[in-house]
Amino acid sequence: MEQLQQLITQHSEMAGFLVIDLVIAIILLCAMRFISGLWAGVNTTEELATKDNFAFGVSLSGSLLALAIVLTGAITGESAVSFTQEAIGMSIYGVLGLVLIKAGRIIHDKWALPGLNKAAEIEKGNMSVAIVDAAALVTTALIIRATLIWAHGLNVNTLIAILSGFAISQALLVVITRLRERAYRKDNQGACFQQALIDGQVALAIRHAGFLIAMGFTLTGASNFLDYQPTAYVTNILGWLTYGSLMVTLLYILVPLIKKIVLSRINLTEEVDFQHNIGVATLEFVLSIAVALILMSLMA
Repeated sequence: MEQLQQLITQHSEMAGFLVIDLVIAIILLCAMRFISGLWAGVNTTEELATKDNFAFGVSLSGSLLALAIVLTGAITGESAVSFTQEAIGMSIYGVLGLVLIKAGRIIHDKWALPGLNKAAEIEKGNMSVAIVDAAALVTTALIIRATLIWAHGLNVNTLIAILSGFAISQALLVVITRLRERAYRKDNQGACFQQALIDGQVALAIRHAGFLIAMGFTLTGASNFLDYQPTAYVTNILGWLTYGSLMVTLLYILVPLIKKIVLSRINLTEEVDFQHNIGVATLEFVLSIAVALILMSLMA
């Protein structure tokens, strides 16, 4: 009888945690929709239901998925001592995740893809820009989730550690985008990667989106090498820089190699860059993520 009562009590507590987490998650998801509309300077209902702006729907979907990914890192579950602690922890990390997702978007807009106006292009219905935007948001979310799980606790040191990992990861994201832009320019007689997105090359966007998300998974794997030291600020930063750079370099080398093997006798540049072959681009998308998932699993 005592075991039964204990079991009922435990399940009741778990149900309480579940309700708290769900309520906060719903509030934050609603807030993300509102903020996305505010960022774009549009009414989300009008864009989605009246104008049928598919590009805006894709971008908003990326925002919501990104927040959901971050919330999985924010949920503490049974480790919380009380309902109050669960609510506080979930709220703080959820809001922090929302803010960092938006910060990541700003960084991506200003430094990774400064040659295009994302909000304006998405409002015009540019699907290629929307796909890249959604992928960048999901990538940022994967990185934030990794830092939330890595830097456990709820204090100033935790916040500094999370921001350190986030900053290094965003810097690597910008560097990789520059390298891929240079590769595109080399393969396309000096053509501009960002202009191609503005021109609506969806296949190119799908391929790039796959590599971005693969980076997110790869940097998640990098966190497995790092021991969280609350007050070792420099060590934490150097650790993220070292292992993050190592993992991204492996990804950058392995992805083209695997693509050449699996998609042999297919001219990827011709099919994607010139013929806008969405099917081949989707295969490249999947292979990029597959390599990243394997790397992440090996490094776990």
